[in-house]
Amino acid sequence: MARTRGPGATNEQRRDEVVRAVLAVAAAHGVPAVSQARVAAAAGVSPGRVQHYFPTMADLLGAAFDQVNAASSARIRDAVGGDLDAAPARQVLEVVLTELIPHDEATRAHLQFRQSFTALALHHEDIAARLRDQYHHLHHRDLGSLIRRDQAAGLSDATASPETVATCLAALAEGLAYYVLIGAVAADAARDQVLAAVAALYRHEEVVDQDPATSSDRASAASGPVNARRTEAPNRSSAPSRGRSM
Repeated sequence: MARTRGPGATNEQRRDEVVRAVLAVAAAHGVPAVSQARVAAAAGVSPGRVQHYFPTMADLLGAAFDQVNAASSARIRDAVGGDLDAAPARQVLEVVLTELIPHDEATRAHLQFRQSFTALALHHEDIAARLRDQYHHLHHRDLGSLIRRDQAAGLSDATASPETVATCLAALAEGLAYYVLIGAVAADAARDQVLAAVAALYRHEEVVDQDPATSSDRASAASGPVNARRTEAPNRSSAPSRGRSM
């Protein structure tokens, strides 16, 4: 691990070094093995320095959680061309949800840490409170706003509650992520189930359109890769999540 030490090192650089050490320890030994002493050794600083930046273990792990989420957000922006507001809402929705399915080294490391961190909320109220706020933001602002955009445009079922749909989609993706991490489901199959659940939101437009010719035209104009999966897993969106209430 590259380290920036000495008089020229800023507090922010040292702090970032400590956070990267958390992720390194967690990747090698699991989140339960993370301690201030172990992180200090990995970062090449004193335990007191770690405690100076992060007074509690919840602070330390929370900072690492924020870092992996920031890296995930950067991947999402890159995947949609850099501008989330300019990209089609459905495309952003699909990218955000499939980012929650581990499919390469970076996303596997991210989801391993994410799943381990969220499990701590079962016994630590300070972590649970933090996650409640973040999930509320995810369901109501991030995913919910995307769903509302296409409802307002008449592209999807306007009778569904955006927040309820967002909660169900996020729970599905995170539950499938856990299955992928333990080897119960293949990553491609999990991704297909998530995309099928998103596609189901847009079938309403086809149902209400009674003109067969128009329906056919719309079906052929829609995004091919997603539509091709529509009939593969009609009931898979009911796959159980990890039991965490969203």
